[in-house]
This record gives sequence, C-alpha cells and structure tokens, in this order.
Amino acid sequence: MQITSYKLPTIMFVIAIGFAAAFILPRSSLAIEVTGVPGIVNIPSGSYVFGSDKVEREAAYRLDEQAYGHRVTRQQGWYDSERHRQRAQLGAFSITRTPVTNAQYADFVRDTGHPAPDIDELTWKSYGLIHAYPATRRFAWVDGKPPAGREDHPVVLISHADAKAYALWLGRQTKSLWRLPTEAEWEKAARGSDGSRFPWGDIFDASLLNSADRGPFDTMPVGSFPEGASPAGMLDVAGQVFEWTATRSGRKHFIVKGGSWDDKGCGVCRPAARHARPADLKHILIGFRLVNQSR
Repeated sequence: MQITSYKLPTIMFVIAIGFAAAFILPRSSLAIEVTGVPGIVNIPSGSYVFGSDKVEREAAYRLDEQAYGHRVTRQQGWYDSERHRQRAQLGAFSITRTPVTNAQYADFVRDTGHPAPDIDELTWKSYGLIHAYPATRRFAWVDGKPPAGREDHPVVLISHADAKAYALWLGRQTKSLWRLPTEAEWEKAARGSDGSRFPWGDIFDASLLNSADRGPFDTMPVGSFPEGASPAGMLDVAGQVFEWTATRSGRKHFIVKGGSWDDKGCGVCRPAARHARPADLKHILIGFRLVNQSR
C-alpha cells in the first residue's frame, strides 16, 4: 500500500497537525456540508410596474373588510404609504425561490454558534404585539435545533441582523455573494413586469396561498402552493411569512413584504403592500429570502 512508503514519524506529524487545526481554527473556517443551498429563480433586466394606485388600494381595503368584518386596516391607513404606481427599470438578479427554511438556517447555527431562533417573554411583551407569548413556543428552537417536523418550514424569530449574518455565512460557504433583496427587487420578482395585484393575477384566491382565510393558521412547508407562484416561479410570495428586505424606513426600521399565515383578506399579501418593522424585531410572522449576485 502507498502509505507504507512514509516513515511513521511523518505520519504522526500529519495527524497531529490535523487534530490541532480542528481545535485551533474557528468554526467558520472549517468546511461544513450545507444541507441545501436555496434554489433560485432568475429575474431578467428590464422595466416593471411597482407600487399601487387608488383603485388597487381601495380594493385591498374592501378585501380586508369582507374578511374581518371591520374597517381597522382602513382606519389605520395600512396601505396609504404604498409607492405611487409607476413603471421603472431594474437590472437582472437572482432570488431564492422560497424563503429560507429552518433546515437551511440550522447549518448556519451549527457552524457558527450563532444564537438559535428564540425570544424571551419579557422581550416579546415589550413589542406590544397581539399574539400572546405562548404562541411563540412552537416556533422556538430547543438546544440549537429547530422544532421537530418544521425543518422545511420558513425560519422565523430572526432579526434583520440575523438574516444578514446568514447571508454572509452562506456566501463564504458557496463562494458567492448573498444578500437581502431590496424592496424593488422583491416586488419585481413577486409580481412580474405587468404589475398584477397578486403574484398570480389581479383576483384574490385564498386557495393559492397560506393565509388565515383557510388555515392551517401556522407556517407550512415551503412551496406548498405551486399554483400561487409568481410569473418568475417564486413561491410563498403571498402569505406564509412576511420577509425582511434591505430597504430602510427611517434609521432603525426596514421594509417587510408579503403578508403572513395570520392575515386574511388579503390586502396585506399584495406585492405592493409595504410595512416598516424595527430591525431588532424577532417575530413569528417574519422570515426572509435572499438575492444571489454570482450571475
């Protein structure tokens, strides 16, 4: 055998160096097998329609009123801050087909020691949200691992900084650049170039997304609604979870897009809808997807 051509001291030296490297080098410098690099869809350069007009916003408020039986979203002006509908130009980019999953995020946590998705009761109550703290427990990780049976669900309870940290780590693992999409990129990928009100067209259809219109009132495995895909093939664009973008709204807030499993109606699930959330917020309704710039 070829190994017999080496002297024993040399072999022992090589083995010793290997063990030393395992203990001395930081975790991030050691190779790790990534469970699943997110699949991407390619968005060509060209013009697209973003934002909404008064007619679309009025239709959104009516959807909400029919679903909820009240006028709260209208009274609070949920859709009044949407960009004015217009056509714009945007260069080519690639974006993940689905939100990042628990299984994909778990590789990052295991490799880097980054805190696993969770939230303590005091912090959660400080947000002043409508969901009681016990509602967060089914999404919280235990001992650095995602909840059993939710490996292919979107990861939630992550801040804007957590999402960016994952993107940087994935870039090192794949030797390419990953980042959060801008609001413009997200919206173009979600609705196509013609500016439809929903990823699939202008008419709301509760059978095409994970929302509170039909349940199950929880996250679901990503890609569960292939018929609700955007023109480019992006999945889980409407409903499922809101998604962080790279677009700021003031100093400490970022725009989230997409609506969630907890919404019905679903005016908030339109690609034109936009809401600002604190960068440090860890919510059971917010996940993320990424843009890849290796093209």
